[in-house]
Amino acid sequence: MDGISLLLVEDNVLNQKLIFLTLSKYGFKIDVANNGKEALDKLQIKNYDIILMDLMMPVMDGLEATRNIRKREQDTGNRNIIIGLTANTYDADREKCIKEGMDEYMSKPFDIEVFKDIIAQFDFQIY
Repeated sequence: MDGISLLLVEDNVLNQKLIFLTLSKYGFKIDVANNGKEALDKLQIKNYDIILMDLMMPVMDGLEATRNIRKREQDTGNRNIIIGLTANTYDADREKCIKEGMDEYMSKPFDIEVFKDIIAQFDFQIY
């Protein structure tokens, strides 16, 4: 499917490039935010199909950003798909992500096959 819009919220430039290049090959339209605050600013002016949100970032981390996004959605009626992205792979982290309002969670390094499986739950298909 061409043209899925994605907001990549990630502070590590190498991870940004890796994920950007990988997803661009599949036709994603990607904007990048370096932290949760930048993500909130971008969401003021544009809607995205999927938000890929790093958990640990300076300025505003992914969990705080997710809480803010979910609060805003109560006013707009819009609901974003938010997928947490972290270097930690503990079950407790997944539970925390879901509890804080994320829809799903995946560990780093970014794995396109895992990502495909996750977004398929939300009726997105990429080939």
